Amino acid sequence: MHQAPKLTRFNENVMAKYQIYNGIFMTLPFDTIFKTGVLLPLFHSVCKKGFANKKNPKEIVESFFKIYQENPSEEKKIKLFFRFIQYIERQVVLFDAIEDAAFPIVNNMDGVGTLRNSKEMAATENKWEALKIHLQKFKIRLVLTAHPTQFYPGTVLGIITDLTEAIKQNNLLQINQLLAQLGITPFFKHQKPSPFDEAVNLIWYLENVFYHAASAVYNYIQSNILDNKTNPNEIINLGFWPGGDRDGNPFVTTEITLKVAERLKQAVLKNYYKDLRNLKRRLTFKGIEEIITKLENNIFKNSVNPKLNTLMPLADFKKKLLTIKQLLVDNYQSIYLDKIEDFINKVHLFGYHFASLDIRQDSRVHHNVFAQIVKELQQHGSTIFSNNYLNLPEKEQLTVLSKVSSNVDISIFKNEMVQKTLGSIQAIKKIQQKNGELGANRYIISNNQTALNVMETFAMFKISGFGNNLPVDIVPLFETVEDLENAANVMEQLYSNTAYKKHLKDRKNKQTIMLGFSDGTKDGGYLMANWGIFKAKENLTKISREFGITVLFFDGRGGPPARGGGKTNKFYASLGPTIEDEEIQLTVQGQTISSKFGTLEASQYNIEQLLSAGISNNLYSNSSHKMTESQINIMNNLAKTSYQAYVDFKNHPKFLPYLEHMSTLKYYAKTNIGSRPSKRSKSDSLNFSDLRAIPFVGSWSQLKQNVPGFFGVGTALKKYEDAGEFEKLKEFYKNSDFFKALIGNSMMALSKSFFELTKYMENDEEFGEFWKLIYKEYQTSKRLILKLADYSKLMQNNPVGKASIDMREEIVLPLLTIQQYALLKIQELQKEKNPDIEAIKVYEKMVTRSLFGNINASRNSA
Repeated sequence: MHQAPKLTRFNENVMAKYQIYNGIFMTLPFDTIFKTGVLLPLFHSVCKKGFANKKNPKEIVESFFKIYQENPSEEKKIKLFFRFIQYIERQVVLFDAIEDAAFPIVNNMDGVGTLRNSKEMAATENKWEALKIHLQKFKIRLVLTAHPTQFYPGTVLGIITDLTEAIKQNNLLQINQLLAQLGITPFFKHQKPSPFDEAVNLIWYLENVFYHAASAVYNYIQSNILDNKTNPNEIINLGFWPGGDRDGNPFVTTEITLKVAERLKQAVLKNYYKDLRNLKRRLTFKGIEEIITKLENNIFKNSVNPKLNTLMPLADFKKKLLTIKQLLVDNYQSIYLDKIEDFINKVHLFGYHFASLDIRQDSRVHHNVFAQIVKELQQHGSTIFSNNYLNLPEKEQLTVLSKVSSNVDISIFKNEMVQKTLGSIQAIKKIQQKNGELGANRYIISNNQTALNVMETFAMFKISGFGNNLPVDIVPLFETVEDLENAANVMEQLYSNTAYKKHLKDRKNKQTIMLGFSDGTKDGGYLMANWGIFKAKENLTKISREFGITVLFFDGRGGPPARGGGKTNKFYASLGPTIEDEEIQLTVQGQTISSKFGTLEASQYNIEQLLSAGISNNLYSNSSHKMTESQINIMNNLAKTSYQAYVDFKNHPKFLPYLEHMSTLKYYAKTNIGSRPSKRSKSDSLNFSDLRAIPFVGSWSQLKQNVPGFFGVGTALKKYEDAGEFEKLKEFYKNSDFFKALIGNSMMALSKSFFELTKYMENDEEFGEFWKLIYKEYQTSKRLILKLADYSKLMQNNPVGKASIDMREEIVLPLLTIQQYALLKIQELQKEKNPDIEAIKVYEKMVTRSLFGNINASRNSA
């Protein structure tokens, strides 16, 4: 049957339906909704015409009230704007639900990047056996993080889920009811969530989406590629950060870490119980029903009361399920065999842990903690560390640390940070005893700079009673440009250390290394960060292979291109043979979880895209994947030029003041969307190193300037144009998948920019020249990227993605106008001799509330 083009399918199933259901929403019989629904389209029209005629937000607002309202009071204006904000938030939810419902219609679920496509390609290319072998060791690891880029409270997520289902079924009655519910359900969180609250919110996705989607993908591979043979490789691993990520979050305690691990176990047991109940209804056969009943009772009791400690060992649980399978084959004509195999696969994937809880802390905290440990041990007369240890050269300290083996009673330590750090280490042991080793077996050191950072952590595990066979992977995280350049030297030191080498041997000679896109971009700009990580991966692969170590790269990616997001599968498919690719590991954050993994179809599709990217890179790596010396020189030059442009920009005297006074940066902390503070220090003054990547990138996004996704790119490309060598870049773009993916993601950042919103700033006495500097780089980047790709418009090769972005930007245009208007009013009031503090507070609240809808609409803006 002929299928309409993708853009046509999108227009018919998303755009058209949005217009219909938004019309229903506008006419709901609630006074505030009805009046708002009438006025908002008029305000939208005024905004659009106003920006086209180069008016500023204040002029647009005044024009609207002059035309459509008869001398309203300031109070009435403010009330209407808050209603507009609430209405637009719900329009975004509606669009999300419609797009989610249309996902399997708009996207080809068997097309390029899916497992079916990979399977057929392997058969055509005579790579069938190679594919089977590859899937016996290759895996992906999706690590869910609680970074605050998802503004929907749990109640709204529930409505989105139900609305998506109702739209799929064209159930107009239910759609109408859900839209009514949506109209009067609060969006705003009055209190910051605790780390445990964040964990519970994300566990919802594990229970309702990943549990089913991951097993469906695994089942497909087993039955369609591996000939139904047992594969000890899970292929899909899930990781989890909420409750374990201590970096910069003082609210994550040992108690919360243990509580989250317990909740993860309860969640998977509850899902097992549901599946066992369903199996019991089907497998009503002698010899089988009795086994299932016993399993059901055991799982149920332990799922509702985790203190029971009567749960059968995981190995025994698996053995019982295999017994049931064999009985079905031997005695009952294999009836419902697919159902028991599906359940066996789920237990294989999720064990008693569901997702592995990672623990993370900053190396600077560790270093201070370790110095305190040494001092307190010396005060207690311990001889583990000599009196002059803290004054020894780093090389000698490494030697001492590699010999530490004593178990210390951590109750002797009085320093609070020491107790917390060692407490989180001991929590790992407790979690492993209850949930199995996979419950928590990784300790990540963020801002890792030296081999000493790793060995101090290694020693802390030793003194915490883990002994010589440490069942934990110590994972250094390299983030800044300088640390990325030095990463291979750090790992060479570690690989050369006898004690650490033995530890790696116990861990099957595998070393996980995390690389941070977010802080890398914040530190060095878009091109340098991405190229720096690429080169670091090559160097780390090389040194690891020399020592017989398989390095596993774990990418700290955010949602937007500026934080390593965008079309990530294209990056993984383009890495080539110089970068180790046994696993693809990445963080999935905030809106990216709901937009890419929020429904069963989207989750399965995106899991398959990542798996297929790894398969493609391994099995079909071609000449375009490995860069030539000439291409490497081009990338080095581009990265160096863009880096200098970005550093000069970052060092501009107006850089921080601009963010502080002209953006929404300081309002992120007021949104109550995450448990973690919005900056690292408690200082009142703004310091660049204290800025977290999320509010940093998010603030540029709210301005619709998206600086981290393109600044320096235009300058770098222009250098080649000025030298008459632009054809070299075009040839490079044509032949390098990596460069194409890099430029494509920057194109996405440019597509989400709208400088007309802030054009009024060019006349600002203090910041006018700085705004012009940003705008000039935007224009240069846009012009030369279009020239490079031979496009007439941005994202020309992805019309559906562009249409989705355009529609979302249309929806939030009034919201952005209100936000800028409120910022202008605040500035205006603050300049008065006797500022009206209460009025300032109202407009500040307006700015804060406007963040929500814009972030949610962008889906990958922070």
